[in-house]
Parts: sequence; structure tokens; C-alpha cells
Amino acid sequence: MNAPRVRVARRPVHGVLLLDKPLGWSSNDALQKVKWLLRAEKAGHTGTLDPLATGLLPLCFGAATKFSQLQLDADKTYEAVARLGQKTSTGDAEGEVIVERAVNVSVQDIENVLPRFTGLIRQIPPMHSALKKDGKALYEYARAGIEIEREAREVTIYELNVALAPVEPAHPAINLIVKCSKGTYIRTLGEDIGEALGCGAHLTALRRVETGGFHVSQCVTLEALEAMTEEERLNCLMPVDSLLRDHTVVTLDSENTGRFLSGVRRRGNWPDNGLVAVYGDNPHALLGTAQVKAGELIPGRLLSPLEIEQILKF
Repeated sequence: MNAPRVRVARRPVHGVLLLDKPLGWSSNDALQKVKWLLRAEKAGHTGTLDPLATGLLPLCFGAATKFSQLQLDADKTYEAVARLGQKTSTGDAEGEVIVERAVNVSVQDIENVLPRFTGLIRQIPPMHSALKKDGKALYEYARAGIEIEREAREVTIYELNVALAPVEPAHPAINLIVKCSKGTYIRTLGEDIGEALGCGAHLTALRRVETGGFHVSQCVTLEALEAMTEEERLNCLMPVDSLLRDHTVVTLDSENTGRFLSGVRRRGNWPDNGLVAVYGDNPHALLGTAQVKAGELIPGRLLSPLEIEQILKF
């Protein structure tokens, strides 16, 4: 007989945990594992990493989920390895090899093609992606052998470093470091660079090292979390307002705090600003986000009084 499952007693947990997502895990599986370890009531991640990818995955808990979109929209940095001379059905090592070509690539060849892939570029999203068409992810169509027409999208590559990888000649590859805007497909970038080099390519490794001001060096691994006590796990959480580090701070007195939390605009001598983090002064606590237009503080995403109380006790 199977032992009965033990029901986990959930609790309010508020904050951000920077996870070094392991290879082979989906982002959602990793999120659910950490949510279980923390016994958290509410959680969400900030942008999917493929199972093939590792690295920085910010996980938001409780009130932090209200600001997760900021990380979804943030610029990101990746490190990747692309095998030259082989194209696969998925653009990465999980697919079948569909084309093989000879490789004769020099450092000068790489330097010659890089300008095509920096700045504002257009990409056709891969079929093996989570992008949806008529409510279904593209990878679902791909698994059924159906090819869907996709429109090219504009993304920005801020920095791109590409170098020949020091590997055995039988497996030529390139190393990439890419700083890019949201929505950039690194698999597609690797494939397109391979085509520009005349030999094709597919990704064999992908690691996200930075997103929205967070760096992979700040991360904790699943293995480390599992070995911790509950208190140690909670200590790994960053505060909710760590997601708002680029926001200008406005602090309200007690009278204006209550009105702001009710969604009422406040007037003050503030310059126009689209990114404002609003705090109460007594006690000092994050209330939410806002924007300032013509001297009016306009509420955005607000914390509930219960969330504020829980965070202050946390």
C-alpha cells in the first residue's frame, strides 16, 4: 500500500527567492518544489527557462507576485554554447539532427557576421516555444507535426560576444554571451548565427546569468534549499521591494497612507515619474507602486493591509 500523502500546512510568505534552476527541470516544476519547501500560500515565477537552460530564476511569493511583471519585462543576460555544423529539429540538443554541414569558421568570420546580430534585430519565434497560437503553445503543434506560420518580432541585442570554443575539432562550437531585451530567443539567435557562418548550429547549453539587476551569484540551489532548516530557507528570501530598486521612493504620512491604500490619488510637490515605490512613514512599510502626473500620485499595484501587516511581522 502507498503511504497517505501528508498535507502541507501553507502559510503567508512574502518575498523573492533567486533560484539557480537546475538542468532538466521546467520553471514551473522548480517553482512548485520551492513553494512546497517554504510552505508558501502563493507563488509565481518571472519568465520561463527551458528545461535545457539553467541559471537565474527569480521566484516571487505572496505580495511580491504583484510586481513580477517588472522582471518579465527586464533585460536579461545569457551564456550559451552552440554546436556548429548541425541543425536540429528543435534548435537545441533535445531535437534530432536534420542537417549536417562541414565547418570552416575563423575568428574573422565571426567578427564579420556579428554586426548583423547586434542592436535592433528581427527574429522568427521557434516552433518549439511556449508562445501561444489560438490558446495552444507552439510546441504542442510542433509535437503533432504541424508547422504554424509565425511573424518576425523585433528584439534588441545590447551586447553580443561570440568566440570559438576550445573544444575538440570533431565538435566545433562557439561560446556566446548575450545581453538582450525580453522576448529574445537565444536558440534562434544561435541558429541564425550558424546560418550566417554557412554551417548551421544548435544550442547545447544555455544559462541565464542576469535579469533586472539580479545576478546568478546571488542564487541558491534546490539542493542547498533542501538541506536547510525552514528558518534558513526563509532567510534566503529578499524583501518584496527588491523588485522595485529602480523606482523613486515617495513616503506618505499616516493620513495619506490610508487614502492611498484605498486607491485615492494624492497631491504633492512631486515631479512626473512613471516608476514610484510608495511607503508609509509610521510604520515604515511598502504600500505599493504608483506614477506621478501633474503633481498627482496615482496608485498602481497596491498591497493589502493584511499583506502589509504580515510583512511587518515576518
